[in-house]
Amino acid sequence: MAKNKTTEKALNIDSILFNCRDYLRAARNSGSFFEKRDMMLTLVFLRFIGEKYEDGIEALRKTLIEQGLDPDDENIRAAFFDDATFADGTYNLPLEARWSTIINTPAPKLNVALDTALSRLEEEDPQLKGCFIKGTFTTRNLAPNDIKKIVDEVNKISHKEFGAEKDLIGYVYEYFLKEFAVNATKEEGEFYTPHDVVQLIAAMIEPFEGTLYDPACGSGGMFIQSAELVKSKQGNLNSINIYGQEKEPATYRLAKMNLALRGISHNLGGESDSSFTHDLHKGLSFNYIMANPPFNLKGWYDENLKTDPRWADYVTPPESNANYAWILHILSHLKTSDGVAGFLLANGALNDSDTLEIRKRLIQKDKIEAIVVLPRELFITTDISVTLWILNQNKKGGKYHGRNLRNREHEILFMDLRQWSENAVKGENKKKVRLVSEQIERAADIYHTWQCEGTNGTKYEEPELYRSVGINELEEKGWALTPSKYIEFIDHDLEIDYEKEMARIQSEMQEIMKQEKKSQQMLEDAFRRIGYGID
Repeated sequence: MAKNKTTEKALNIDSILFNCRDYLRAARNSGSFFEKRDMMLTLVFLRFIGEKYEDGIEALRKTLIEQGLDPDDENIRAAFFDDATFADGTYNLPLEARWSTIINTPAPKLNVALDTALSRLEEEDPQLKGCFIKGTFTTRNLAPNDIKKIVDEVNKISHKEFGAEKDLIGYVYEYFLKEFAVNATKEEGEFYTPHDVVQLIAAMIEPFEGTLYDPACGSGGMFIQSAELVKSKQGNLNSINIYGQEKEPATYRLAKMNLALRGISHNLGGESDSSFTHDLHKGLSFNYIMANPPFNLKGWYDENLKTDPRWADYVTPPESNANYAWILHILSHLKTSDGVAGFLLANGALNDSDTLEIRKRLIQKDKIEAIVVLPRELFITTDISVTLWILNQNKKGGKYHGRNLRNREHEILFMDLRQWSENAVKGENKKKVRLVSEQIERAADIYHTWQCEGTNGTKYEEPELYRSVGINELEEKGWALTPSKYIEFIDHDLEIDYEKEMARIQSEMQEIMKQEKKSQQMLEDAFRRIGYGID
């Protein structure tokens, strides 16, 4: 029985990563937080891409057998396996990069074997160019026993065990942000968007075809979740073209690894850099934008941005905070005819005094379609309250994803989901909640119903949840975008029948006093029976 318990523990991904973390902390010369994380993420990538290759080979063998061919025949192997092609984007890995080669390499040769695998991968596929740091493992040169223990742990992580549909590289990334908390701040760009939040954005704006852009793409989680949604709806990933940019070099490499693993073609630019000072997709416009840019980012501004065309129709965003710079950057990349964007910002952006003029013009130009305040504690690495913004370049109506949309000009839909906090996530070091699929579908349905013909925007509301608001009321409230200023919140204390409630309380108190008196009498009787008097 003890052996079975050990096996079960080994198949828990958190326990595997915990072991790897401890091995790296104890190992000599394992480097900084970022170097430890780079080694782990690179190992996990090699493990996943190797497992996918093995699955592809096994599927190819089965197909050949079904066709009456012998996959072990020398000529068949030469024709089908030496340069195998896979319909799902699986890589035909060179021998040096296969996980079976790595896991069977003697411990003293592992560091060299791992760097050789990375070099061969870059040689074979231009999409993987820039994914890896040269000499990732030989530079650190972990002791044979240390690197062997880590590789053996990573060998236990399998899509077969933990789910092929999950963003496991993203999960590993988030784990190390939590456990190696050093420098893991939003301002540093080290932040992971939970799956349920990405699914909410994707379910609402539906990026099914055309072009999708993320100006702060992090580890690529937005793209992966969107790809899963596209596959579930129509099954054709070729209908969506992905563009992104990421400032942090390590996270940029991670995004390229993550997308390559999924066989998702992408354009993240040729390097990591700031979307503000070096826009790698300047001049391009996109059908959809999804983003979780750094909240309240400081240090984004330089003098060259003062007359930037991205805010020419508005005013220059404040230097102290990049929230509205992100909004205007996103807007500048949306297709002017029908582009839709869904992105997250800190709640302060809803009514900042120093961004009033930009906010006013955004509303007057009819760029904002919906504002959705999310529950607190959705994120592991911050407690900050967050809002989902939806921008839409076309609120005039028409056909959209099979629906007939009404004219919604000069209306904004406000939603407040802060009460949707009942689904706690167990096993976390801090309180964390999540949105379940039913809640995501409910929020998307509220939004899509509001958009559609047959809905009266002047009467579309549910107290404490959502309300459609016209521009006149927005002007009356000083162009604030805080949902609680518009959504009715009921004072539930007013629903209480105080006379009835007081009568109930008095009745309960009388019953309690009666029971106490009865207990006291029984105690006195007991003392008398044994010969003690009661004063």
